[in-house]
Amino acid sequence: MTVPLADAEFVVTAIGSVLPPSDVTPSASSQWFDQRAELGRGYRHIPVSCQYLLTAVKYALAQDGIQDALLALPEDQRAVAVGTNHGVAAVHAEVDRATVTGEAHLISPAAVPYFSPNLVASRVAMEHGLKGFSLAAHSPRTAALEALQAGLRALRSGRARWLLAGATEVPAPEADRAAVRSSGPTEDGAIALVIEDAATVRSRGGRSLGRVRVSSASLSPYAAEGRAGAERARSVLAGALARLGTAAGADRSVRLIGDGSAVARSVATALVDTVGAPDVLDAGTGCLLAVQEVAQALARPGGEHLIVTATAEGGVLLTQVLPEAV
Repeated sequence: MTVPLADAEFVVTAIGSVLPPSDVTPSASSQWFDQRAELGRGYRHIPVSCQYLLTAVKYALAQDGIQDALLALPEDQRAVAVGTNHGVAAVHAEVDRATVTGEAHLISPAAVPYFSPNLVASRVAMEHGLKGFSLAAHSPRTAALEALQAGLRALRSGRARWLLAGATEVPAPEADRAAVRSSGPTEDGAIALVIEDAATVRSRGGRSLGRVRVSSASLSPYAAEGRAGAERARSVLAGALARLGTAAGADRSVRLIGDGSAVARSVATALVDTVGAPDVLDAGTGCLLAVQEVAQALARPGGEHLIVTATAEGGVLLTQVLPEAV
């Protein structure tokens, strides 16, 4: 029987990232990534997004004390929560093509199980004995933050004591017209965050990078249109900010990841009136950008960082990052 940890603090203790070099333009071929060098034999035929995520996890676990902390816990107290939008799009495209052309017998037996995008997180769970829960989220552009939010909620309820959360993406296929038209960056790579309860980290003399909290809300695309849109957005933000416990006038940076939709525009206006003018970033083709922002905020000690994601579908995610002061 698990004991709820509703009053415990949970902290980020490691970050693993697999991202293309700054001078490389992401492409469907992912030539910047050598899966054989990173993972060894046996991974060639699984989706590239899964290769990315397994490698990011490897980097996170290699940091001081993290692997030992994982192995010290029962397997049913370890968990994973991952977001992806296009992680298995190539598998879907291949299955569709093979079915239409009558060549289904040519589909790789190693790849075909990944018609379910949930298998990306499940592969990580199987390799590292993460039996508390394995969760995957796929909402456009907000999936990774929704996975992080759900994972933290499960930690607070006592479902697990150790969480691996993050995102993995590959470039969107040409058939995804909405993603291809995006003015934001093409997303390729993975980021993994290790989250543990603070008491355990302190007891072993481990290092905390800081705390992350996520609050979600919904703003109808229809309500966001017109003159009343900003007012509706202010109401939505007020509730989400209250759940995060943010204080008026706090020393914070504010970033908005928006897709140019009416929802994103209304949220941008409302942010100016509530917490200050945000730095606006064009949303990428998937859900990786928000987690990159979280990881970068954790590396900027002191103060509070608020990362807001707003999408055409009506999703509004507020992520509060409180880095550990140096």
